[in-house]
Amino acid sequence: MTTLVTGARGKVGQGLIARLHAAGHTVRAASAHPAELTVPEGVETVALALDSPDDLDALDTALRGVRQVFLYPDPAGIHELIKAAEAAGVEHVVLLSSASVLGADAENDPLASHSLKVERALADSDLTCTFLRPDAFASNSLGWAYFVGSSLPVQLAYPDAHIAPIHPEDIADIAFEALAGDSLTGRAITLTGPESLTFREQLAVLSDAVGRTIPVEDISRAEAEQQMGRFMPPTMVASLLDLWAAASHGPATVADTTESLLGRPARTYREWARENAAAFTAQQ
Repeated sequence: MTTLVTGARGKVGQGLIARLHAAGHTVRAASAHPAELTVPEGVETVALALDSPDDLDALDTALRGVRQVFLYPDPAGIHELIKAAEAAGVEHVVLLSSASVLGADAENDPLASHSLKVERALADSDLTCTFLRPDAFASNSLGWAYFVGSSLPVQLAYPDAHIAPIHPEDIADIAFEALAGDSLTGRAITLTGPESLTFREQLAVLSDAVGRTIPVEDISRAEAEQQMGRFMPPTMVASLLDLWAAASHGPATVADTTESLLGRPARTYREWARENAAAFTAQQ
């Protein structure tokens, strides 16, 4: 039985491919740029751009002989992918969704609507689907790497916003169980790390990892909007800032982790910080 892993350049995709291959599963890794993939020997690579629904030949090639798919969410071509998957005999799709789909206005939220559209399309299909809904990734902290590495303060409008960051390797562990086992099949599961931390507390952990104090500078929402607007659309900026403002009122909820789902301790943010400390010192 072949498992197709889309988004194979990402940390979760890479970790999942390694786990499946090591366990003896036949794996096919898909990416819009397959020549750039690094995969274990014996893992087939194919070209597949999830946002190009008109490339039916690529879909047919990627899905040939596949019974399970690990899917990164992209609503652009989801209906074409579902149709091709059903025709190819795919039995199970594990979607890397987002906890943001549980928000009150998820349909209109630019953070949530992307994943929600894919969830709904899959739910309306004949495929058996498992939805993994991680909250904030620990690796989101890499957005601070330039400033920390350049000995600049990290400027935040909501430094005391609480999140429960999840280690990407934990997501890969849970995705592996969803594909290789049957305990998670058909479920929609919200995933977090094992503890609630504010951004300020995360930066204190990173300070320990890099061996020096990382200064935090409070800025206004308007200043944050101006800075973030250089890299993302205004609607996305507003959504993120609203999320962090709401998260400033108390600890984040810890949902399912590898502890509750797999019986193994969840990796902590401190572990992630130690493993990735070099990314925060590269600019020095």
